[in-house]
Amino acid sequence: MVLSDMAKEFLFKGRNAMEIRSMSMDEFINLLPSRMRRSLRRGLTNDQRILLEKLRQRQPGEKPIKTHTRDMIILPEMIGHTLLVHSGEEFVEVRINEKMLGHYLGEFATTNKPVRHGRPGIGASRSSMYIPLK
Repeated sequence: MVLSDMAKEFLFKGRNAMEIRSMSMDEFINLLPSRMRRSLRRGLTNDQRILLEKLRQRQPGEKPIKTHTRDMIILPEMIGHTLLVHSGEEFVEVRINEKMLGHYLGEFATTNKPVRHGRPGIGASRSSMYIPLK
């Protein structure tokens, strides 16, 4: 059998997606790393609670929800939904799948652009004297 023919099943801490969706919130929280576990045990903020309520009212695949809640931890009930997460300048579309469980929403909407270094500007260095001015 060829490895490329086999579809590898997703596992999160040894459990497949169906098992995770059927878990209670407390059981899922116990699987998370300590930072996320502590955050969720302290309770959700009002913004996070509102976002979860909006997600529960919609079916996966419907119109995306805009949110500024970058500190929301991705939970099993969010799988399949599409969110527009604010990156500080624009809203970035994030489709939530099983591999994102336990991460923050903000991790998938970067807030800075990569630096593109080009030619130095005029007067930036001694060598820029010899750069033609087009």
